[in-house]
Amino acid sequence: MTYKRPVFPFAALVDQERLKKALILNAINPLSGGVLIRGEKGTAKSTAARGLAELLPPIRMVKDCPFNCDPEAAEALCDACRSRLAGGQELAVRERPLPVVDLPLGTTEDRLLGTIDLEKAIKSGERHFEPGILAAANRGILYVDEVNLLDDHLVDVLLDAAAMGINVVEREGVSFVHPARFILVGTMNPEEGELRPQLLDRFGLCVEVTGLQDLEDRIAVVERWLAYEGDPEGFSNKWQPEQERLRQAILSARERLPRVHPADDLLPLISRICLDQGVDGHRADIYMLKVALALAAYYGREEAGPQEVRDAAELVLPHRLRRKPLSDRQLDLEKLEASLKQHQENRKHRTHTPTGDGSPKDTASSASQAPGMKEVVFAPAETFPVKPPDLPPDRTPKKAQGRRTQAPTEDKSGRYVRSTPSPRGAPDLALDATLRAAAPYQTLRSKGNLALAVAPPDVRHKVREKRIGHQILFVVDASGSMGARERMAETKAAILSLLLDAYQKRERVGLITFRGQKAELALPFTNSVETARKCLEHLPTGGKTPLPHALHLAYEVITREKLKHPQDAFLLVLITDGQANISLGDAPAIEETKKLARQLRTLNINTLVLDTEVHSPMIDFGCLPELSKIMGGQYCDIEDLQASEVVARIAEIRE
Repeated sequence: MTYKRPVFPFAALVDQERLKKALILNAINPLSGGVLIRGEKGTAKSTAARGLAELLPPIRMVKDCPFNCDPEAAEALCDACRSRLAGGQELAVRERPLPVVDLPLGTTEDRLLGTIDLEKAIKSGERHFEPGILAAANRGILYVDEVNLLDDHLVDVLLDAAAMGINVVEREGVSFVHPARFILVGTMNPEEGELRPQLLDRFGLCVEVTGLQDLEDRIAVVERWLAYEGDPEGFSNKWQPEQERLRQAILSARERLPRVHPADDLLPLISRICLDQGVDGHRADIYMLKVALALAAYYGREEAGPQEVRDAAELVLPHRLRRKPLSDRQLDLEKLEASLKQHQENRKHRTHTPTGDGSPKDTASSASQAPGMKEVVFAPAETFPVKPPDLPPDRTPKKAQGRRTQAPTEDKSGRYVRSTPSPRGAPDLALDATLRAAAPYQTLRSKGNLALAVAPPDVRHKVREKRIGHQILFVVDASGSMGARERMAETKAAILSLLLDAYQKRERVGLITFRGQKAELALPFTNSVETARKCLEHLPTGGKTPLPHALHLAYEVITREKLKHPQDAFLLVLITDGQANISLGDAPAIEETKKLARQLRTLNINTLVLDTEVHSPMIDFGCLPELSKIMGGQYCDIEDLQASEVVARIAEIRE
């Protein structure tokens, strides 16, 4: 028997009360829509998610059922268990720990949804379903670490299954439906990119977690972790009474939940809060009601009232607020209190029934205290929506913009779109197409003990496609002249405006600035608009123009990113007056700049040079037109740099 190291106890987590409450509510009602945990690294996101499973009791399931079917819930049985029951068979039952299934980032659609059983298809000629990750997660916890880095189409099908409670598979000649009720727990670090808004809205609850700021709390984190590492079993035993208390509270709430009902005027309050907060769609209303009922059950009540709605709003609304992507994500607590106050006043006019038994605990303080921007060197100009340029009739783009561009992949990632006799990259067998190709020849072939004889010419391989995107690297002159003429403000506005567009398309933008004696990567490639905004607002200007340093760093950054994303299209946007005066070595700065421009051309990327210098008809010291020719890119002489002009030029190249 192998030794299993105890998981860090859920009850031993220091603070993070909102995070723990969100997980407990999903344990009480798995139809609460799951929880998305957003936060910086090292804030106990994974520890809390895994600790929840240890907190919950084992489940009773049908023995040998791959879907963990509940023998006491006939309506939620899989087809096989239902058929056995209808045939008069008794379903054997066993207990097992609550399943916790990890979804790896590199998983394929076949592995997630399930696919045809290759072995049975070849041996018996039957199409038989082979369950995937969603089947294993039924009645358990599906944990997705870094969900924002998962392929979009996988997130789509994952959230569909979580919302419906079933997994519908229609692929490779297989049509299959099985139960898929699970607690979905996703974690993400916003610095690594955002989820698309339409996917973000599909999560029932969302919690923002940050590092603890209280000195005693931070000390307690270290002390408890060291105690756990030194003696995991002893530490777990120490917290067992508290674990058991939480377990019993959850079980009692589960039993009470069917009896909990909303107060008579609760639905108008929920809808009023959603309208006042400017929430789009109706998922917020539905999940607020579900969470409010679960909260009432957890608090030991059989009626959900305004207090439960207030607590539910803090978990359900923040990630659904209608907002500009560059603004902070936080609930308007003043509007929330005003909505509750108006509700109480309206209620007094209608009835004198008491409104509750105690004031709600203020758990919103940490979420509402957003860090302020105190010192801004050059604030960005106003941003604007990015629109595709109007193209002449004879100029039709070959590919769609941004992430809408589809390209074949040479690995097993992406959607299966068709089959081919000769594979590109690693072989990926297309079983459905192979069987169809072999079927007409079965009467002519010797099959032996096989149900189906497959010859080499029959073999087909999957052609998969995935969305690719554009990665735009701005290389921006932050020297004194740029600051003096306020060009930096327009440049920042252009970058932020492109990020507004990238926020929807999952494109990525990076920023290199150069000033004084060096260049630096101010913003690594990201589609996180919050990270970009905070970075850009603090960029200083001043000093000389080390253009060679900037091009050298741009070459290194793009080379590195092309290794990670070989199928993406890259665009280098150089914004400068071209007055290079700081060298990397002993050669003149202009000569070094031209040499580095030749190196950049070998990367086979698109380039755009925006010349910000106002040129005299008699004297022109700039080298930028020549640099643009060396790099094989486009050159634009913009005397009065405006953010809208920058974006328009970039949009043309992206076509």
